[in-house]
Amino acid sequence: MSSDRKQIVLTVAADGTVRAETKGVVGPSCLDQIAVLEDLLEATTVTSEFTPDYHRTTVSDTAEDIDELYH
Repeated sequence: MSSDRKQIVLTVAADGTVRAETKGVVGPSCLDQIAVLEDLLEATTVTSEFTPDYHRTTVSDTAEDIDELYH
């Protein structure tokens, strides 16, 4: 998988529960996908946890932060 490829992996259990995991989505932008999935699946999120990608930043995020410090 290339580093710029973004995926949402869905797993449906025998009891009908759905697990979703984002891959390649860095930072808090993954949280935007929750509402999209809830709408598509006509579901409500019961639990949620952060993956290591949530805590990563992109080069452009870091550059924007630095730019804000100096302007």
